[in-house]
Amino acid sequence: MKLLLAEDDLYLGELIVHMLKKKGADKVDWVQDGEDAYEYALASFYDVLILDWMLPGKDGVDVCKQLRKQGYSGAILMLTAKDAVQDRVQGLEAGADDYLVKPFEIDELVARLKALSRRTFVPIQEEVVRFKDFVLNRTSHTLHRGEKEILLTPREFQLLDLLLQNKGRVLTRETLLDRIWGYDADVSMKTIDATVKLLRKKLEEDIIQTVRGVGYKIED
Repeated sequence: MKLLLAEDDLYLGELIVHMLKKKGADKVDWVQDGEDAYEYALASFYDVLILDWMLPGKDGVDVCKQLRKQGYSGAILMLTAKDAVQDRVQGLEAGADDYLVKPFEIDELVARLKALSRRTFVPIQEEVVRFKDFVLNRTSHTLHRGEKEILLTPREFQLLDLLLQNKGRVLTRETLLDRIWGYDADVSMKTIDATVKLLRKKLEEDIIQTVRGVGYKIED
């Protein structure tokens, strides 16, 4: 299983990652705030997202709602110390597939993860996009130019992928903000411009065009 853990408690996070790997998880990525959980979940494929309710920035419920709004279809397991019925209902209505109350036994967590992984398993076909002499792989979340891999941050990858999905169309800064950061994110339009600038530098080619006063596009 490939898992994403969103947990801000350092001790608990380290323990869960260690135990899941010991129990046979293929890969466990660990983030410590809601923004990163949202970003990583959209940027790569995970069998299950393990999402703590109380996270800095965006809490687990908000992250869950936003992911489902974006069409995220991966399994989500919510972790929380809240065990009241209304809290469980709130988590499930936000889009979580299962709910585990802290403290919990690692064996129960593993059993629930396996059940969710079986329930949501869909064979993943590699999605490759070729443009000029670049190869973008949505499955492995990588970008290559010939034999060289170009390392991108999750947001740079999302930005490039979104522009490629809409080749020939101008995407406004507002659209990019909504689809990649979320409208309620504490970022300005300058953040988008800075991300584009860094991405262009890594590509070493003027592929992304600026439409002055509007946004950006990649020509078809």
